[in-house]
Amino acid sequence: MIRISIDAMGGDFGPEIVIPGLATALERHPDIRFVIFGREEEVRPVLNRHPTLASSIFHHCDVSVRMDEKPSQALRNGRWKSSMWRSIEAVKTGEADVCVSAGNTGALMAMSKFCLRTMANVERPAIAGIWPTLRGESIVLDIGATIGADAQQLVDYAVMGAAMARSLFEIERPTIGLLNVGVEEIKGQDDVKDAARILREIPLPSLEYYGFVEGDDIGKGTVDVVVTEGFTGNIALKTAEGTAKQFAQYLRDAMGRTLMAKIGYLFAKGAFNHLREKMDPRKINGGVFLGLNGVVIKSHGGTDALGFASAVDVGYDMARNKLLSKIAADLSHFHKSPVGVAFQGDAENDSEAEIEPQA
Repeated sequence: MIRISIDAMGGDFGPEIVIPGLATALERHPDIRFVIFGREEEVRPVLNRHPTLASSIFHHCDVSVRMDEKPSQALRNGRWKSSMWRSIEAVKTGEADVCVSAGNTGALMAMSKFCLRTMANVERPAIAGIWPTLRGESIVLDIGATIGADAQQLVDYAVMGAAMARSLFEIERPTIGLLNVGVEEIKGQDDVKDAARILREIPLPSLEYYGFVEGDDIGKGTVDVVVTEGFTGNIALKTAEGTAKQFAQYLRDAMGRTLMAKIGYLFAKGAFNHLREKMDPRKINGGVFLGLNGVVIKSHGGTDALGFASAVDVGYDMARNKLLSKIAADLSHFHKSPVGVAFQGDAENDSEAEIEPQA
């Protein structure tokens, strides 16, 4: 039985989307047990329309986190009592194996860090996203947890991303690429070049360092895991989403311009449906917070029920494949190695201020 705690009040539409999404996820994975948190007067009527969720555990919460709240405000107003906090806390107490929320990203990350704390040897958590590629799917991180990252943090992201790829894609030795302005070793910022040096020397059998990759390599699927810092990663994500929408609009406009174009669309309808299926963002919904003492999944706030179900699918896979155990083992292996010990010693003199999640 995989136990998943749910912030039913998160997202743009709250329970009206979240609860049907849970019903869809339960059809796919009958061994899920949901622990749902939210306002009873809003959640219960929707829950009653889905009898398959009757075995779910429900906890009433008076407070919900608004989508426009700053992380600091969310912590002040919602700590200990909001549906978001209590769904995260369920993971900490062992009531749930993983938490899923479509709520405010910054607030969710701030509460997750405060409640679950970061894993040993991890300075900053990252948000890892699943990216559609020509080869299938890849993982990109960080896509917006924090701005900036030094060499040690980039290496930690690589180790955690590889563990996620092993859990999600069941790849024994995922390939890792560092996102850079070129593939030549002399290019890029010092932190990126230092991280590359360490990854070349890293004594981990659980990943294979490919080298530097550029922006177009993400869509090609050149590597299984693309590593970057949150500022660049979030811009890449939003650019890809915008480009996909732009392309879809161009296609719709072109197909409706003339009678011949409309007739041509009828003949090619099957191909267009296949393209729509491949580009459907709902099927890859669900960012994973990596580096915490617990698994938290962030669903897109504006998704529909199918999209939220996809985020639950990701959480299910992370729990079933014991993501935390894989990350902890790989991080421990690296930081206890001669390379890791030397690297950690070099970084001890660095001091950094906490940065609130930006995305």
